[in-house]
Formats: sequence, C-alpha cells, structure tokens
Amino acid sequence: MDDGTGTPTATAEVPADPEAPLGHQGVIERYEAVSELFRTLSSPVRVALVTLLTDREMCVHELVDSLGLPQPLVSQHLRILRDADLVARTRRGREVAYVLTDDHVAHIVADARQHSGEGADSEGEPVEPHPDGVPGLAP
Repeated sequence: MDDGTGTPTATAEVPADPEAPLGHQGVIERYEAVSELFRTLSSPVRVALVTLLTDREMCVHELVDSLGLPQPLVSQHLRILRDADLVARTRRGREVAYVLTDDHVAHIVADARQHSGEGADSEGEPVEPHPDGVPGLAP
C-alpha cells in the first residue's frame, strides 16, 4: 500500500487461519503455552507434587513428609507451580494448603507416568487408581 509519498506502508496483519498449514511462526505461536506447561512439569519433584495433589489439598509439611525432601526445596518447586497457575494456596486454619487448579494437569501427569512405565510401585504392582481414574502415588 502507498501512503501518497511513494513510500510503501505496512498493512495490518490478518489473523492466521487456524486450518492453514503451519509456518515457522505458526508453530511457535500455537504451541508456546503447551511448551511452557511441559517446561514447568520437567522436574521430577514437580511431577511428584502434582501427583500428590491429585488426591487432595496438602500443606507444605505434608508434602515434605511424603517426598522426604527438604522444606525449602519443596517450597521452591511449589512456587514454580504456583507461578504457572497449576497450584493455588488455600487457608486451613493457621496452615496454608496447596491444591491443583486444573484436573487436566493431573491427567497429563498420570498419562505421562503410565507411558513412561512409572505407574507401578516398587513391588511392581499397579498404583491404585484415583476415583476419577487418575492414579496416585504408591503408598
């Protein structure tokens, strides 16, 4: 387009057709949020936290006891999950408990664990399924 001075002017970008073939920019734009979710879940500690929180809300000390990890490490990973809006804090009297914000994340982690062969406990027995079909951690 010409602005009258002979200098071409930029035209407004037309939104990409969701059915159009993906170009380099289309891949980046369409999958950035998915990639960020997988980056957030890339730590075994965060995967374990999501798995523990699948069944119920838990306080930091309960998570520390379940994982056998130092409290500062657990808190650091909870902060990362919270910053990604995967967990939220709730009050339990004087304690702060954590809860998953989206059950889809629990299903993603459960599917990934099953796919990778981590769906069984140390005895080789299958992990008991969650009432909604999402397996929890082995006892």
